[in-house]
Amino acid sequence: MSIRFDGKVAIVTGAGNGLGRSHALELAARGAKVVINDLGGARDGVGASSEAADSVVAEIQAAGGEAFAHGANVAIFSEVEDMVAQTVAKWGQVDILINNAGILRDKSFSKMSIDDFKLVMDVHVMGAVNCSKAVWEIMKEQKYGRIVMTTSSSGLYGNFGQSNYGAAKMAVVGLMNTLAIEGAKYNVHVNALAPTAATRMTEDLMPAEVLAMLVPEAVTAGALTLCHDNAPSRFILCAGGGGYAKSSIFETDGIYLSPEQQNPEAVVANWEGICDTANQAELETGFKQSEKFLLKAQAYLQANQ
Repeated sequence: MSIRFDGKVAIVTGAGNGLGRSHALELAARGAKVVINDLGGARDGVGASSEAADSVVAEIQAAGGEAFAHGANVAIFSEVEDMVAQTVAKWGQVDILINNAGILRDKSFSKMSIDDFKLVMDVHVMGAVNCSKAVWEIMKEQKYGRIVMTTSSSGLYGNFGQSNYGAAKMAVVGLMNTLAIEGAKYNVHVNALAPTAATRMTEDLMPAEVLAMLVPEAVTAGALTLCHDNAPSRFILCAGGGGYAKSSIFETDGIYLSPEQQNPEAVVANWEGICDTANQAELETGFKQSEKFLLKAQAYLQANQ
């Protein structure tokens, strides 16, 4: 099966460098018209320049593709709205959104300022919210949409010095979970990509020999898998260095404690049963957890009538 994007219009945020650039180039090579969004700031979000985005556009056009650049700051909704409006005015639709833009301001939680925490949350979380919101009604009306959030192992599992980044990257998983549910009947699929790659974001975090194996193109193969016609929805795909894996949130079946046992001592005493993974499951919605606990309570009541 050949995966193509002919006739599709894609917006890739943070597409001037690194993963975003790789995603945009490959989408264009496979037939998509691509909006290259990049504010053009440094890794920590300081500054702005159109140079990187313009360079990617020129590269796509030189290869016979179609693209234009837009310097919207994804944390500012009015700028994102303008980007989407220009896209629709030029090409009439938006089919794919890859929320890739991000910054780093790493420090231990003790040393991190609240301003640094908020800025990282604004770019990663509100950036994904703003861009998704700006295309949401368009995708619903055309009965087609593919949105990719960019999460991280830092959010899924934690990393020292990245409390802001980790919190933001887990937040977009929560956004994905709900948007995938709300978009299902409109053929709007929403997924998350957890990448490991050699980019500006990671260049001083890993040895050179390791970075050489972590080419962005390996992650892009995963990104495009999440935004083609037959893409899954509500899937967390981890990708890096040629490795690909699924990350999932499971909940154990758990236990039920009778009313007289519902105290912390009994919870501690039953810890082994709470943690038993024998019948763990992925829950479809938050309500499924409530339903599970209510069924356990009803079964207890019926057995003790």
